[in-house]
Amino acid sequence: MIVSKWKTLFFALLVALLCTKSADAHVGNKDIYQTLEVGPYRLFVTIRTPLVVPGVATVEVRSTGAPIQGLTITPLPLTGEASKHPPTADAMKVSSSDPNYFTGSLWIMDSGSWQVRFGVDGASGPATASVPVPAVATAVLRMQRPMGLVLGLFGCILVLGVVGIVMAAAREARLVPGATPGPARRKRAAIAGAAAFALCAVAIYLGGKWWNVEAADYKAEMHRNSELRPTLDGNHLGLLIGDPDPAAKGGWKEVENNDLLTDHGHLMHLYAIRWPEMDAVFHLHPVPNGESGFSDPLPAMPAGTYHLYADVVFRNGFPETETATLTIPAGMMGGPLGSEDASATPPPLSAEELGPSYKLPDGYTMVWDKPTTLTANAPYNLVFHLLDPQGRPAADMQPYLGMAGHAAFVKTDGTAFAHTHPDGSAAMPAVMLADESSSLSMNRMSDASAMDMNGMNMNGEPISSTVSFPYGFPSAGTYRVFIQMKHGSTVETGVFDAKVQ
Repeated sequence: MIVSKWKTLFFALLVALLCTKSADAHVGNKDIYQTLEVGPYRLFVTIRTPLVVPGVATVEVRSTGAPIQGLTITPLPLTGEASKHPPTADAMKVSSSDPNYFTGSLWIMDSGSWQVRFGVDGASGPATASVPVPAVATAVLRMQRPMGLVLGLFGCILVLGVVGIVMAAAREARLVPGATPGPARRKRAAIAGAAAFALCAVAIYLGGKWWNVEAADYKAEMHRNSELRPTLDGNHLGLLIGDPDPAAKGGWKEVENNDLLTDHGHLMHLYAIRWPEMDAVFHLHPVPNGESGFSDPLPAMPAGTYHLYADVVFRNGFPETETATLTIPAGMMGGPLGSEDASATPPPLSAEELGPSYKLPDGYTMVWDKPTTLTANAPYNLVFHLLDPQGRPAADMQPYLGMAGHAAFVKTDGTAFAHTHPDGSAAMPAVMLADESSSLSMNRMSDASAMDMNGMNMNGEPISSTVSFPYGFPSAGTYRVFIQMKHGSTVETGVFDAKVQ
């Protein structure tokens, strides 16, 4: 077992040749942004997961609330027997210039659903909380050219050293001290040197062949999200999730619905966004159709090509966003929008840049406290407000799918999509499993609509018309942001554009 782990670790560290596009739970978003409320402590956590596994994840924490003297982090599986036996915790390092900022790193040794457990040592006593982390190999990193040149130089020196040793042994090993090798011994040394060089060349060639096979196997075993296959019959949308399987009928195996966990009352959350102008968006909730597959009677939708993003969570707590495209024909007769569904028809991307204030169809306004500049890979707590037609904070706020709000961050080139919540980017079923693992499940109820989320209506307290989302834009470019909040029986969808440096 130990030998196998070291072999895997050695190979992962060497895999540094080719680069592929990452495929993860949120398309193009590998990092985790999460807020934790642990008694009097409040932590804003950023976990930057490794591209290769085994690999090192870096952890950043900013604390507010009660003072914290120390933080520890522990990696362990999200489920299973191993989740009950955590290894020794690592202490996080506090910043010398900011006592509320902590950093640390830890090894993720295997693919799958993991969690990072935080141990808090503060003025109000010790506390524990966990953040779920989906860890998979999503890329094969390229070796840096300077390192390749240095290693190549060392390899040449090693080969020349081997040849030199063999030649010296053949030429002088049997000579008495002080004797000079004659022509026959020098000829024998040259032949031995040539043979040694040939053997080294063959070994390097075979090693390269072995390496290419191992690299191909590693690349083939990297995580890839399941396939999403949509069909459209009239306005009836059918969806199948599956994976290639040569042993299955048709070479494709469907994912059964009992392999999925309910997330905010639904097995699937589907975003449909018209492309390329992103001028129509629908947040839908297809229902299970038998043992596998989903179906949904679509509402009236403008004709065009839509990008589909289907969020699901597997039983081990691993989230995935399955993607596909769907063409809506002109004249499709759609039904009414579901009571828990949402939609918006903002101006197209080419028309104008949507600013920090978005006028909604019923006279309400959604406002974004937009930072002056937005930088890629930087953590933000993005704050939005819902105002009534008189410009006052909206009254009669209601939870939307158990939360104070939902957000979708979509890069306009299609390379990034994230459906997030006020607590962060982690999937709620995974959060519940992590809480249960860290003995905090008593703080969250099993019904998603009753969870104690940021802004939730707990103990009769009204939901705020202000909601915030922890998030970090994964790369530079333009993003369109969709924010959903609910007042009364109306689900509002605000739309904003963001240019990220």
